Amino acid sequence: MNGLKIAVIMAALMALFLAVGHMVGGQSGMVFAFILAAAMNVGAYWFSDKLILKRYHARLVKEADHPLLYRVVHRVTSQAGMPVPKIYIVPTRAPNAFATGRNKDHAAVAVTEGLLTLLSEDELEGVIGHEMAHIQNKDMLIGTITATFAGAIGMIAAIARWGAIFGGYGRDDKQGGMIGILAAAIVAPLVALILQTAISRQREYKADATSGQITGKYLPLATALEKLHRSPVQLRLDRRPSTAHLMIVNPLSGRGLSSLFSTHPPAAKRIERLKELSQQAPYG
Repeated sequence: MNGLKIAVIMAALMALFLAVGHMVGGQSGMVFAFILAAAMNVGAYWFSDKLILKRYHARLVKEADHPLLYRVVHRVTSQAGMPVPKIYIVPTRAPNAFATGRNKDHAAVAVTEGLLTLLSEDELEGVIGHEMAHIQNKDMLIGTITATFAGAIGMIAAIARWGAIFGGYGRDDKQGGMIGILAAAIVAPLVALILQTAISRQREYKADATSGQITGKYLPLATALEKLHRSPVQLRLDRRPSTAHLMIVNPLSGRGLSSLFSTHPPAAKRIERLKELSQQAPYG
């Protein structure tokens, strides 16, 4: 069901791009914006692991550095039938984790020092299962595709706004068309952001479920999410909010209207779903 929802949302995002692009720049403007956005996001997809790990000062670890983490990662990958990713530790007390890399053969899993201190081995296994699920489900590729369309829509909208400011769309008889284009240029990026956010949320639900299927640790993952959500120390992303969607819990989660743009579903709903899945699982 989550796969169908993602497909529908991605189709809506593509339709929005085609509609806005044609309205603002015609076919040529639409193609130019898409190619530019695609080039930018493909570059980010290809080099994301190195850039993100360097940004967080993550250090590569071997078995001697942290035997427990090494053992858990190897156990989860064995259960999932996947290659063992590179393992990193991020030097911060804030408990969190993320996976990166363009595919399962070029992947990395990173956890913070705070997470290793806070969680039990079963809870850690559930979290590692969640991150391996993102790799298994090709979420980096899905994220790149959605970011390409959202970025292209943003570029087209920016061109439209600047054109309207400098009178590039004419006056008098074209005034109504200019207003319509300007309105679309303002509204379309917001709609694209909401659609992109919806895909991120569905991916989190799917990764939670896949983690349970791989490890059987539905309830330990639920308790881990509760601990991470309630932790008084949060990962500071004030200078790098663009990486918030990678984390297992969103450090930028807000309340009220801001929650509409959160890349993660509410922790309470994720925990509730995991508890339901644990009751449905054959090993309970």
